[in-house]
Parts: sequence; structure tokens; C-alpha cells
Amino acid sequence: MSDVPDPPAGAGEQRELLARLRAVIEAKDAENAVLRAELGAALERYRRLELRVAELERRLSQDSTDSGTPPSKESIGAKERRKAGRRRRQESERERREDRKRGGQPGHQGKGLARDPDPGEKKEAGPPAECRGCKAPLDGAAAAGSRWAQVIDVEVIREVTEWALPGLECRCCGTVTFAEPPPGAHAGPVSYGAVLNAAAVVLTAYGNVPPERAAQVMAMLPGVPVSPGWVDKASARLAAQLGKAGFDDAMRAALAAQDALAADETPVNLLGNNAPQPAARDEDGDEQDPEGKEKAAAGAPHVLIVRTPDGRLTWLQALGSRRKGDVAAGIPAAFTGLLMTDGYTGCQHLLTRLAGIQQCCQHIIRRCRAVTKLGPGGLQSWAGDIIAILREAHQAVEDARARGSTAVDADLLEELRERYDDAVAFGITHNRLRDWDSGNHPGYALGCWLRGYKEQVFLFTRDFAVDWTTNVAERGAKAAKRHQAVSGYWHSLATLARWCRIRSYLDSATAHGLAALNAIRAALAGKPWLPPLPAVG
Repeated sequence: MSDVPDPPAGAGEQRELLARLRAVIEAKDAENAVLRAELGAALERYRRLELRVAELERRLSQDSTDSGTPPSKESIGAKERRKAGRRRRQESERERREDRKRGGQPGHQGKGLARDPDPGEKKEAGPPAECRGCKAPLDGAAAAGSRWAQVIDVEVIREVTEWALPGLECRCCGTVTFAEPPPGAHAGPVSYGAVLNAAAVVLTAYGNVPPERAAQVMAMLPGVPVSPGWVDKASARLAAQLGKAGFDDAMRAALAAQDALAADETPVNLLGNNAPQPAARDEDGDEQDPEGKEKAAAGAPHVLIVRTPDGRLTWLQALGSRRKGDVAAGIPAAFTGLLMTDGYTGCQHLLTRLAGIQQCCQHIIRRCRAVTKLGPGGLQSWAGDIIAILREAHQAVEDARARGSTAVDADLLEELRERYDDAVAFGITHNRLRDWDSGNHPGYALGCWLRGYKEQVFLFTRDFAVDWTTNVAERGAKAAKRHQAVSGYWHSLATLARWCRIRSYLDSATAHGLAALNAIRAALAGKPWLPPLPAVG
């Protein structure tokens, strides 16, 4: 308004009118400024809401193929989509091969029952009464050979054995000492034997059956009515016997002697009111709250799984938290070989004493699949290129192993690494300034992670004595997840540690060909199976 000339002198009415106009215009300018600020704030809120919706849609669309979500917790829609994709693949297979027959294909090894060459009892069935073709009677018909059939069954027989426990009087002090009951039975004039104890342990520790239901099953199958408290004590007795025998030390020594180990951890629930509870985990295995911003309390209990690549040894340990110190303490201190993880950064400080850390390629593929679903358009196809590169590298390792070679072709490996670098650089460059609901865009975060951990991603191409593309410890974590899905919780960290010890014993013993019942009976008798110890010298 400063550029508007003043009216000539004496024009009072015009001067007053112009002043009012100036006031109105200034008020409008101020109002416009406020409206512009409000509009800018509204547009910013709208933009943030769009990003938030995109993040929520990304989470809702995730399933077990592109995140750490177990199949049991997938939505119905995700399961149906996976089933539909499987049906489409099957239909396309049938279209390509019209001569394909139903059932197992040639070369597929069946898993049917095999004939026992030494049956415990032999019986002969009566001859057929009529012809299966014309239904004519077969009285007086000529013999035409015979066939065989075996029936495998068990017979549950309740046995009660009374042991006479003789006593002898000491000639010195006159004290009478009685003989002890046989190994496998606990103190008391009447007790349950080793077989029933073993059955209770198998149901609860391996079958994931709660003690109350296990007591009901034992009353129905073996026909012995037991109490839920006794079922729980059966596990306590076995854990105590394993502790006395030094099972933990033997397992730690056997794992430390391995050239390679895999490690994983999973959150669990404890019943205690003061016990910290774990939060949900995202697709990378990191803890987060329902809003995806805050991590769980540092004291959240976890189960740590340490496993050999061939699954011959599985060690589960109860942790009070997921701190790097607690996780590192679960890895045998004398272990100096290669360790596979799922990306947990708390293991990185172990590199000072390890030969190397291999990142699980299956976890990387899940993260890449999640990024490929983001837009705009096909901009995130670079993550799909990473998947293709890892699969080609794995195939190159398999081909080299089949040839008996100990190294991948150097030129091929160099080409794969260059393609990897180009794809990662593309992902970082095109997502560096792209907005996201909270923090960096997932494509940018994944690109930076892939660039920083490149050597750990490609470690399996250098040391491929074992298949390093899948974290086998994740399979051991399924035991804790299934048990928690059925029972819901553990009463305390002590009961969790007891369950971990028993489960480690059963998993490792059965992997070495021992029957679970026999292994438990031997442990109750004070002679448990122990993992093979490393050779001295």
C-alpha cells in the first residue's frame, strides 16, 4: 500500500475511505497468510498420512515369504494367496506335461513301511472262502502260493514290580542300612518307573503338551492316572540328572570344536508378573512395539539356539534378555569357526574371535521381496536383481561342489559381485531422498545394509563346505515357538531353562539315532547320552 498516492488536500472523505480500504486489504493479507500456513500444514499432514498408509499397507501385505512372520501367524488372505500361487504352478506343470501321472514321480524315494525281516511272531490266516472274481466257493480248490502281510502294533501292559530292599545292621554302631531302589525311580515307597517318566517328558518337552493335558493322555493311553504335578516333576528330575552328568559342559565343548555353527534367537513369554515380556519382531528379526518405533525392554526373555549345520547338535539356552553380552555368552567361548546369523547386529562384536560371520541369504531374500513391492512403478526392481544374483551365486557353489572343486570360478564370482555392487548403488541413489513415514526409505536402508555387509553376504562363496544360504538354527527355534503357541508361556526363567536343557538333549540324542524313550531312561538311571566330545591332542 505504500505505492498508492495520497489524495489531494481537502479530500477528507476520500482519505477516510482510502484508510478503511487499506485496513481491509491488510486484514485480508494477514488472513491469507494464516490460511496459507494452515494449508501448508494440512498438505504436510496429508503427505505424512499417505506415507503412513503406505507403511501400513506394506506391513499388511507381508507374509512368510518376505518377512520374519511365521506361517502360523499369517492372515487368511496371505495363506490363500500362497495356496493360489501353488495351484497355478501345479496347473502350469500339468499343462506342460500331459503324461504326468498322479502321485510320486520316477526317482522319488518313497517313505512307506518296510518289511521287518525278523518279526516277533508269525501266524497263518485262514484260506479265502470265495473267489474274488466270480464269487464261487473255494472249497477243495488247489493251492496257488501265498502272500504275506505284517502288522506293526504295540501292547500297553501295566506292570507293578515290588522290590525287596534288604537291610544290614552295622556291627560298629548298630545302624541299619537298607538297599536303594533301582535306578530310574525316585524316592518313596511307591513311585512311577522310568518308562512312565519318559512318556511324561516326551509329551511335555517334545510334544508341547501342557502338563494337565499330558496327565489326561497318560490316563487314556498307558492307562495310568497321574497328576499334572507329577508330570511337571518328571521333567524336573530329568533336567536335574542331566545337570549332574555335565550335559551342558559336554554340549559346550562339542559345539566349540565345530568348524561352523548357526545361531538364532526367538522371544518367549514368562508367566511371572514381574517378568519382562518381549515385543513383536519385524521382518529383520528386530524387536519393535506395535507402532514399530520402540524396541522391547532390554530384559525381554529369549531362547538362543546354537546348531550345527547338519543338525546333529542343537543347544537351546534361556536368556534373560537379548543384549549382545547375553547372546555372546551363549556362543561357546572356545568357538573360533564360522557363525551364521540372521542379521542381528549384536553378534558383530564376535568377529574379533571368529573366522567370519555369514548372513542368512534367506533373510536377505525376504527383505528384498518386501522392497520390490514398493513403488513407484518398477523403481525397486534392483532388489529383485539382488535375489537373482544370490541364487546364481548359490548355483555356482553347488556346481563347484558337484565337480569336487573347492572354489567358484573367479571370473564368474567377480561378475556376480560387480552386478551386486551396481544393484546396491542403484537402490541407494534412487531412494536416498525418498520420503517415508519414519526414518529412511526401506529401499535406502536395505541398500546401505547390503553395501556394509557385502563380505558377510558373499562369505558362502568362499567357504562352501556347508550350505550357508539358510540359517539352520531357525529350525531349532520352531520348537520354542510351537511350545509357546500351545502352552502360551513358561512359568519362570528357571522352568524355561529346564525345558531348553531337555529339548536340547532330546533333539541331539535323536539326531544321533537314539530312541527318545531309551535316552530318557538312561538319563534317569544316571547314565545319559552325551554329545561326542572333541578329540584331545
